[in-house]
Amino acid sequence: MPETVPEPVADDAAALDAAVLDGVVPEGASLDRAGEWREDPDAIPRLRADGRTGVLVVRERRVPLGDDGLILVPAGDPVLARTREWALLGRRPDGTGLLLALQDPEDDTDADGSWAPRWSDLREALPVVDAADGELVVAAIALAGWLRDAGFCPACGHPAELRQNGWSRHCVSCGREHFPRTDPAVIVAVQSADGERLLLGANAQWKGRFHSCFAGFVEAGESLETTVHREIFEEAGVRVRDLRYFASQPWPFPRSLMVGFHATAVDEQAAHGDGEEIIDVRWLTRAEIGSALAGSGPVGLPGAASIAHRLIVDWYRR
Repeated sequence: MPETVPEPVADDAAALDAAVLDGVVPEGASLDRAGEWREDPDAIPRLRADGRTGVLVVRERRVPLGDDGLILVPAGDPVLARTREWALLGRRPDGTGLLLALQDPEDDTDADGSWAPRWSDLREALPVVDAADGELVVAAIALAGWLRDAGFCPACGHPAELRQNGWSRHCVSCGREHFPRTDPAVIVAVQSADGERLLLGANAQWKGRFHSCFAGFVEAGESLETTVHREIFEEAGVRVRDLRYFASQPWPFPRSLMVGFHATAVDEQAAHGDGEEIIDVRWLTRAEIGSALAGSGPVGLPGAASIAHRLIVDWYRR
C-alpha cells in the first residue's frame, strides 16, 4: 500500500484513507461478449481485416502493459504474425471488435525490440488497469489457458476442432462438444462473535510470508454452503454460522471461480491450523488488520488483485 496511508488507530475503521481502500475494490464492468458473433464463421476474418479491431495478445498467461495501462494491438499489426490461435473476446461500446491472440512464449516477432511491453500476469495487471480492462484481462487469460491446454478430446484423445470462434471444441472422432471449464471454490473471511477480530491463516506454500482468508474447491455433490463449513473446519478447526455471500471473482489459475463469504466462528478457542496445508492461524484485531493493510502490520496480506484482499477490506470497514 502507498506510504501516504495514515497509521491506523484502534477502534477507528476510517483510519485508512477511503480512497485507497476504494481503489482496491474494482467496480463492476460488463464485457459485451457479442454472443451472436460466435456462430458467424466469418467474424474473426472480418475483424482481423478491420484496423479498428483491438487485439489482446496473451503469452504464458501474461498480457502486455505499457505506461498507460493495457495494450491492445491494432488488427494487422506485424506483432500478430505468429499467432497460434485466434478467439473472439467481444466488442467495445462503439461496436468495434475485440480479439484474443494466443502466442507461444518463444515467439520472436518483437525480437528486434520494436515492441517491448511489460508482460504481466493477472496479479500484476489487475491493480493497475481499470475495471473494463480488468474484465477483459481475466477473460483473455482464462480463455487462452483453455485454448492452449484443451486441444484434444478428454474422452477419446483425438484432436478437437475449435468452434464458436474459440469458445468450444468439437471432437472429430466421437463427436463430443467441449467448453472452457470453470471450477468453483469458496473463500471465507471468518470473524469473532463480537465482530472485532478476524481469523486468518498462513498456507504452507507461502512459507509464512502472509496470512489470508480460508479457501477450498467445491467437491462433487457439495453446495457452496457445505463447502464453506467443511473447508473452515478442516483448515482452521472451527465451526461457523451466519454465512453471508460477499462477491465472486474469476481466477484463472488455471480456471477457478472464487465465491466469497463472510462467516462467524462458533467457538473461537478451537481455532488451529491443520499442520499440513495451514501452518498457522491468527486472530487479528481491527487495529492489526488496519496496520497490515497499511503495510506495517504484524502479518502480510494478499495482494489487491485478489478477492481475499477485498473480503478483508470489507470486514475492516464495517
